[in-house]
Amino acid sequence: MTARTVLRAIRLLPRRTLIVLARAYQETLSPILGRQCRFVPTCSRYFIEAVEKYGAVRGGALGVWRILRCHPFSRGGYDPVP
Repeated sequence: MTARTVLRAIRLLPRRTLIVLARAYQETLSPILGRQCRFVPTCSRYFIEAVEKYGAVRGGALGVWRILRCHPFSRGGYDPVP
């Protein structure tokens, strides 16, 4: 294992951690709560796509902003990751 490989793994750790947490939500809590998201893709899928595309900080911020917009008074609809 080279130093470059180790540094890359360390750099990607926050991104991978957020994705694992979002997938854990999808597998555990989401089935219990039922489908309540008003958006397509769902908020958890949007969060994962944003983190994959933009990284932990910017993608995480986009995902959190999307979750904050998902409420009963929201219109919802198609809202892809920019």
